[in-house]
Amino acid sequence: MRSQPLPSGRAKNGSKKSIRSGWQLYLFLLPAVVYIVIFAYVPMAGVQIAFKEYDFTKGIWGSEWVGLDNFSRFFESYQFWTIIRNTLLLSLYSLVISFPLPILFALVLNSFIGQKFKKIVQSVSYMPHFISTVVIVGMLVQIFNPRTGAFGSLYTFFTGNVMPDAFANPDLFPHLYVWSGIWQGIGWSSIIYIAALSSVDEHLHEAAQIDGASRLQRVRHIDFPSILPTATIMLILAVGNLMDIGFEKVFLMQNDLNLSSSEVISTYVYKVGLTIGAGDFSFATAIGLFNSVINFVLLIIVNFAAKRMGNASLW
Repeated sequence: MRSQPLPSGRAKNGSKKSIRSGWQLYLFLLPAVVYIVIFAYVPMAGVQIAFKEYDFTKGIWGSEWVGLDNFSRFFESYQFWTIIRNTLLLSLYSLVISFPLPILFALVLNSFIGQKFKKIVQSVSYMPHFISTVVIVGMLVQIFNPRTGAFGSLYTFFTGNVMPDAFANPDLFPHLYVWSGIWQGIGWSSIIYIAALSSVDEHLHEAAQIDGASRLQRVRHIDFPSILPTATIMLILAVGNLMDIGFEKVFLMQNDLNLSSSEVISTYVYKVGLTIGAGDFSFATAIGLFNSVINFVLLIIVNFAAKRMGNASLW
């Protein structure tokens, strides 16, 4: 027999009773809600700058409305396709490499028998995550220095010639950016998958061993399916941020010689919106809004596809 829905009065009383009984939990939640409202929702009122010709003297509300002119300027800019190409190239390259490697690393680490060795490997792999972006780029510059760097010295030793400057080669920029990020983040990104693997029932592995399953077969049929829902959620979130390339690292690695492959949306927004002599806030806001809309559409599409395929989804 189908249960009847509760009357609205009883539902409200139940909600109030729940809040009263768990007020401590709601109190802990309050700072996070206030933070999100102040720093995520209130600033959304400033998005209207993208549709105006912003003037300091008139303010946001008093500036002249120009509609989609700022978006048209960006779409018609000679740099538009270069920026979009570079952003998508770095994003897709990073996603294709950085998404599966932490999963593989977690599966391999979970297969280790010795707990002491496993903890040492985990600790060592986590350490690069805590190195600042500035230090990471400085390390790259020193390592790939043509004359004094490790790779430069080895190149000179084996070839007798000075190694070309890697940071001056636009073709090498994506590889330097992505693989240095892999080294820095693979251990930290694997934590969530290691946590998911720790919840796998050991009786499943024992039963599989009795049936003669190898270690690889157990990883394939027990471990991997157990982390698949987590991996699906992480993939949806990653695709939702596909157009968001980290500004700091790209900007620090960028120079005039590799600009053709290193100019992305975030660095372009900074240059047209915040640098001295530019300061075109309306144009920069329009570009940022365009970027956010693309990410939102990608998030909706991937979440819908994951839901239709029967896997985990955000909603």
